[in-house]
Amino acid sequence: LEEAIDAASSNTEILGITDPVTLASVLTDGVKKTFSDSRVKVTYEPVFVPAVPPAMPDIPPEHLAAMIKSTVKVEILDGNIGYLKIQHIIGEEMAQKVGPLLLEYIWDKILPTSGMILDFRSAITGEISGIPYIVSYFTDPEPLIHIDSVYDRPSDLTIELWSMPTLLGQRYGTSKPLIILTSKDTIGVAEDVAYCLKHLKRATIVGEKTAGGTIKMRSIKVGDTDFYVSVPVAKSINPITGKSWEISGVAPDIEVAAEDALNAAIAIVTLRNEIPELVQKAA
Repeated sequence: LEEAIDAASSNTEILGITDPVTLASVLTDGVKKTFSDSRVKVTYEPVFVPAVPPAMPDIPPEHLAAMIKSTVKVEILDGNIGYLKIQHIIGEEMAQKVGPLLLEYIWDKILPTSGMILDFRSAITGEISGIPYIVSYFTDPEPLIHIDSVYDRPSDLTIELWSMPTLLGQRYGTSKPLIILTSKDTIGVAEDVAYCLKHLKRATIVGEKTAGGTIKMRSIKVGDTDFYVSVPVAKSINPITGKSWEISGVAPDIEVAAEDALNAAIAIVTLRNEIPELVQKAA
């Protein structure tokens, strides 16, 4: 790293770049090559707005219901297959407030299905505290499972995430097929959920390798300038593999193009649901 910094210090060509946005792009390219980490980037932000978790608005239940319907897509496909498309994984606080609505408009509809497809192909945001909620609905209440460990660099603390003994509503259980759809755009918390369920042998991942992002990012101001460096400040360590999905991404069990993943998943669930009948006929 010291050698790379010395080499960069002697490169005066970038001093001739007058456009700050272009300069940020050039610096990002240099930083990525130095650290071999595609998540690190330099940006020029003269009007910087710190990222904060979205606050739960105090709005009437009927408005919340409309918001949920517009952001979460739920369908019952042919063959009694449940399809749930999630773009943002909500955290613990929001889950507690909108839980009854989630049950009424989404979960109670999809619970009686004979197999489920979770579509994470467009999931790009989420809260760490939401990971145990999703995983727990597809595991047994006992024994409790160590799902993940998250090391937070600023606090120098490691937080263990465990499955939850009690949940709002019924669990989907562990016997019915569960398929998770992924794409190269799937990033962050959704990657963690997919990785956990994959290595718990609870879900089959279908689609493309995920982005290999991070569970938490922070933007750091560079001196007295309007330039910021975005760096990962937390790391997910899976207790089963002892490894992380970050940088490398989550590899699918069945690799297909993202646009073909849904059809492939439907075929898999249909076949798995037919196996008991086929075995019985063969017997």
